[in-house]
Amino acid sequence: MKEFRYGFRLSVVIPVFNDQEVLYELYDRLHSVLQTLSANYEIVFIDDGSKDNSFPLLRQLQLKEPGIRLIKLSRNFGQANAISAGLDHVSGDVIVIMDSDLQDRPEDIHKLVDTMIEKDVSMAITRWITRKDNFFKVAASRLFHFVTNKITNIHHVPRLGIFRALKKDVIEELKKNPEKTATSISLLYWMGYDYAIVDLHRDPRYAGLSGYTIGKMFKLSFDRIFSYSLFPIQMASIIGIILGTMSILLALYYVLQRFFFENVLPGWTSLIGIVLFLFAINFFFLGIIGEYLGRIFLEAKQRPKYIIEKIYEKG
Repeated sequence: MKEFRYGFRLSVVIPVFNDQEVLYELYDRLHSVLQTLSANYEIVFIDDGSKDNSFPLLRQLQLKEPGIRLIKLSRNFGQANAISAGLDHVSGDVIVIMDSDLQDRPEDIHKLVDTMIEKDVSMAITRWITRKDNFFKVAASRLFHFVTNKITNIHHVPRLGIFRALKKDVIEELKKNPEKTATSISLLYWMGYDYAIVDLHRDPRYAGLSGYTIGKMFKLSFDRIFSYSLFPIQMASIIGIILGTMSILLALYYVLQRFFFENVLPGWTSLIGIVLFLFAINFFFLGIIGEYLGRIFLEAKQRPKYIIEKIYEKG
């Protein structure tokens, strides 16, 4: 009788977006690994509105692999929301989240799960020792970590990746959170569950181009900052007070110049004082207030993070 590493049900959640070049290799390696880990496993692929042949290829794989569940979203909702869709439909006792581009190595899954079990923690998260991304992407990632660690109430060590293993009770608790503008990964940190770190090497992308652009990284940064911190609006108030004080002093300077030097055009003093004061205060933090109001608007609308077109069950 074949022996397996684990006696529990294992789920692997993988968001997919325009990854047709890598899917067969991903499946072959993942299938080979999971067959040694558990007799009871599932692979949950989430097609996040792919425009290439990713979805037809996933359907082909599902026909020969009874352990695949395929979730097709109605359009592209982004990686974070695709992960949320997968986590909402897993059935395993332990859940692994990984990227589809094989930068996360399927052969390392057992390292995460073993560490989580041995250290008796709720999560085991990858920390990248090396990564093959370009300079700008690495720099943006470091900046994102530095800023969000400083001004939000979410704190974690640098270089942590999405690749992780979690216990089922963490996912069940995550599902109770109704927030629409916060990502699942940020919420997992915010919830405060204890976790262990597993140092791994990140492989180069197997094929194709990454859909995780610098722009999306900055959007993720803004989502975390404005969802978990009042720092921007507090800074807006402080800067508004400083600029307002400077404007008043400057206006006083023009008043004194008008009365003592009499070389100022009529009406100039009052006009410049009012303009400086209003522009200095208002236009700086209207945008920041707008960010918070926008998030309140989205939460009030109660629109879902994602819309599932269809779920293709295993077998």
